[in-house]
Amino acid sequence: MPNVFIIDHPLVQHKLTLMRRVETSTAKFRSLLTEISMLLAYEVTRDLPLKKEWIKTPLAEMEAPLLAPEKKLVIVSIMRAGQGILDGMLQLMPSARVGHIGLYREPTTLVPVEYYFKVPHDIEERDMIVVDPMIATGNSAIAAVDRLKETNPKSLKLVCLLAAPEGIKNFHQHHPDVPIYTAAVDAGLDEHGYIIPGLGDAGDRLFGTK
Repeated sequence: MPNVFIIDHPLVQHKLTLMRRVETSTAKFRSLLTEISMLLAYEVTRDLPLKKEWIKTPLAEMEAPLLAPEKKLVIVSIMRAGQGILDGMLQLMPSARVGHIGLYREPTTLVPVEYYFKVPHDIEERDMIVVDPMIATGNSAIAAVDRLKETNPKSLKLVCLLAAPEGIKNFHQHHPDVPIYTAAVDAGLDEHGYIIPGLGDAGDRLFGTK
């Protein structure tokens, strides 16, 4: 699938399997999501530019790489389940700015409904990473990126744990320019729009709700 990057690192796949298990507790699920999010952040930021700076080690001076200061990031969480990925990524990128977009999926029509939106004011200067654990039908991701593109970020990437082929196709029909980074593409959707085999409702498993 064009513009879809599957992060198949063994640690990512191992932790994802533990998250899928029905017997995994809320506390363990939350911990695993933080860990896997850090690994996803490692991959999605692989193209960040570096600059060279002279530093002094305890033994000698050297020219060493640092992140280019002009590269500014904002991580946008699609609430509520996106918060779990956001927390993990911020451990690796504590200086990143944070935005939130609140969406819920109307249970009968599966149409996303927005209830909250707030992003940093200088978004035009920033590269945006949008995070949500699941791309099922793709409707929520489409609605979120529609809204976020109105703020005119420098670039956009979408990061998720799991995606369904139907959701990827739907999303890229609307936003072919936005790359998707995911740990796995599952078989498809059930009649209720849930990813199969999936891992259940990510928000419910993250926060211990039903």
